[in-house]
Amino acid sequence: MSHRIAVIGGDGIGPEVVAEALKVARATGVDLDTVEYDLGGARYLRDGTILPDEVLEELRGFDAILLGAVGTPGVPPGVIERGLLLTIRFALDQYINQRPFVLPERDIDMIVIRENTEGSYAGEGGFLRHGTPHEIATQGSVNTRMGVERCIRYSFELARSRERKHLTLVHKTNVLTFAGDLWQRTFDIVAAEYPDVGTAYNHVDAACIHFVQDPARFDVVVTDNLFGDILTDLGGAVSGGIGFAASGNLNPDRVAPSLFEPVHGSAPDIAGTGTANPIAAVLSTAMLLDFLGETGAAERIRAACAKAGDTASMSTTAIGDHVAGLL
Repeated sequence: MSHRIAVIGGDGIGPEVVAEALKVARATGVDLDTVEYDLGGARYLRDGTILPDEVLEELRGFDAILLGAVGTPGVPPGVIERGLLLTIRFALDQYINQRPFVLPERDIDMIVIRENTEGSYAGEGGFLRHGTPHEIATQGSVNTRMGVERCIRYSFELARSRERKHLTLVHKTNVLTFAGDLWQRTFDIVAAEYPDVGTAYNHVDAACIHFVQDPARFDVVVTDNLFGDILTDLGGAVSGGIGFAASGNLNPDRVAPSLFEPVHGSAPDIAGTGTANPIAAVLSTAMLLDFLGETGAAERIRAACAKAGDTASMSTTAIGDHVAGLL
């Protein structure tokens, strides 16, 4: 079976790590029919294009989307993030952000599930008296029962499928008494349907401490959009570095394609030097294959990455060749 994949290399090291990820994926024997799209900060600086409506419609027709990284000096903050990344997430209803973290030597084997289409990133807010000494800026957090419940239910199903069968809710219910209350009540209601899954609750500040001091306590973690964004970068840092952190923006209902990307940024300072680590992009492509039902190929890629050893002194392409060779 051939899988149609939209590829957005993006900016900086994005195209470099994506090229290696695709090299490794093809080394498994899986047939990938790829179409490349020139989108990102560099394209925006060149002609003002972010994400045309017709391209968004084209993306709907693919089986999955692979993204390298976006972000270019000279582009105002938020332009590409909201105009490209968040637009794709919202338009394709990729309401789950899933990020696995594995580091055997520290006993780390956890998955963080971040609600991906609501919360502080929904775009609610604005300015009053902009540019004056009396300026007011508001930025609200939008949480719906439907959005919260489908994220929590997905997390319980995932926890049930794992050996430890444990799910931790992370929020800030003692201060965010409206959004936090909705999350906690919904979590408790859904938990009653999963008596075989153990549960816990952490305030987000406490969770940050545990991520650093005792990350092995976690199995599956579910949290809101903003807390998840922060926690998953911390998760990458404590499990080997952000260069190894993979992620998937999922549409679990499969009515639109899901998008897979490394957690790291575009790193324009090292673009073109051949020093970027492509492992996060490779592992993100393994997640993509898993989601498309190519579980055997995905497992082989993860095993090859685990066997790769110390790649710090190797070039971007040499790491890709090395991992592909281990397949």
